[in-house]
Amino acid sequence: MLTCKEQVARSSDYLDGQLSFRERLMVRHHLMFCPNCRRFIRQMRLMQATLKVMPEPAVADLDALAERLANEHLKNKP
Repeated sequence: MLTCKEQVARSSDYLDGQLSFRERLMVRHHLMFCPNCRRFIRQMRLMQATLKVMPEPAVADLDALAERLANEHLKNKP
């Protein structure tokens, strides 16, 4: 069985569906017996759901920003 530390290390990959079948089984087995890790996974799922509904910050005129940065870079070149 995985330790809690090993479980936490795999949590993001588990939630993103990036674990192999064997690794998923090991994680699920650990979660069956560890209420603390189950709580941690629930909190991570809630955080993911919250981040998905948050609006992305608007980038005002990305082309103008890129041009300004390029000009600054050229000015600072020796």
